[in-house]
This record gives sequence, C-alpha cells and structure tokens, in this order.
Amino acid sequence: MIVYEYPFNERIRTLLRLEDLYDKFKFFIQQEHAMQHHVALATIFDMLEVAGRADLKSDLLQELERQRQSLLGYRSNPNVEPHTLDAILSELDSVSGALVSAQGKTGQNIRDNEWLMSIRGRTIIPGGACEFDLPSYYAWQQRSSEQRLADIHAWFAPLAPLFAALALVLRLLRDSGGPVKLIASAGSYQQMLQGKVYQMLRLTLDENSGAIPEISANKYMLWVRFTTQGGDLKPKPLEEDVPFELTLCNF
Repeated sequence: MIVYEYPFNERIRTLLRLEDLYDKFKFFIQQEHAMQHHVALATIFDMLEVAGRADLKSDLLQELERQRQSLLGYRSNPNVEPHTLDAILSELDSVSGALVSAQGKTGQNIRDNEWLMSIRGRTIIPGGACEFDLPSYYAWQQRSSEQRLADIHAWFAPLAPLFAALALVLRLLRDSGGPVKLIASAGSYQQMLQGKVYQMLRLTLDENSGAIPEISANKYMLWVRFTTQGGDLKPKPLEEDVPFELTLCNF
C-alpha cells in the first residue's frame, strides 16, 4: 500500500518538508562514504533554509502544550487506558522540555560557523564544492568516516529537539483521524467539507493499481483525480473505478 499525504495549510506543509529532509538525513548519516556524508551535510543546510522561514520553535511549543491540555481532559474518561495516556503525557513533557532548553535561534550554531557557511554558500552552486573550490572541505572529506560522522552529529545536535517535537506533533496529527474506505468512480472523487477545518489528509491505495492521486482541497471541498503514467509519457486521467482509503486529520 502507498500512502499519500496532502497538507491543508502552509504550517503543515513546512512540517512535512522538514520531516522528509530529516528522513533523508538519517539515511545518509548511516552510510560511510564521504560523498554520502556530503549529502547529509547539505541536507542540514536545506533544513535550515526551510526552518528559517517560520518561527517553528514557538509554534511547536504552543501545539505541544495544546495537545497536553487536551489530553489531560481525558483523565476522567473510563474508556481511556491510564498507562497509555500517562506515557503520551510524559513524552509530551520530555519533548517540550528539551525544546525549551534549546538555546538561541534554530541552527544558530551552524550560522555562527564561518567554515560551514562557506561550504553552504558553495553547495548552492552546481558542482561548487569541488576540491579546487574548497580545499579545506576536501581535506575534511578525506578523514575517517568515524571522524566525519562525529562532526556531523555535533553540528546537528542543537537541531535534534526541534525534530523530536516535529515528529511527535505529526504523529499525533496522523493518529487523530480514522480511515474510511471509498471508491473513486471513473477515477474521480469529490467530497464537500462544509467549512470544517482539517490540517492534513492521508490517502492510501494499492501500489499495484497503477493509480496516482492528484489532490486539491480547501475548507469547502476535497477533490481527488486519479491519473496513470507509463514510460516517459506524462500522466493521463484514469477512467476506471479506484478503491482507496481516506483519512482526514485534525488536531
């Protein structure tokens, strides 16, 4: 099964982009080659570019506190498992505390590092990080994988609380909705939302169906049009019925 996610607003769009970058970073940081560590470092620069467009730290702290207050209201609910609730509340407190303790602006440690910023400036240029452009960076790449890995982890460490908070917020958001089985007649599906505000939708479909969803949505209507794509041809409308699951998520 393939899961497609669609954000309803710019805030969730930013969180999903950062999550995607973090997944990429985690993959390449587990590798050993200098080229793979270069991608991991370049991905940190991309994270700073996306995170710098919004005051994510305060936004995440507000959302975590709102979730905490909301969950506290379930303590008296007999249908809620106390141990599970306590575990989530404890995680919220831990993640919030770590984020509060993070000093300064997001990624300021990297912005204050003139050497890293010189590398960042060159990586924007295609092929700009060659050995003749940045001999000191080329020398760093010749170090052992353990040394490079330790350096990258140290540079990323101040960002870790932000991404822990981001992961928890997105997890709570994804868990907020229940999937509904639907069928797109002749490859198209529409649903009136009647002004109800959602943060994100999740669409799940069989990977063997060959269907690709094109999604557009606002607070009034959701529209999904399925297409198919083969070879080098651009996607074309799919005219057959497509079964899928839809989850509307909201805090």
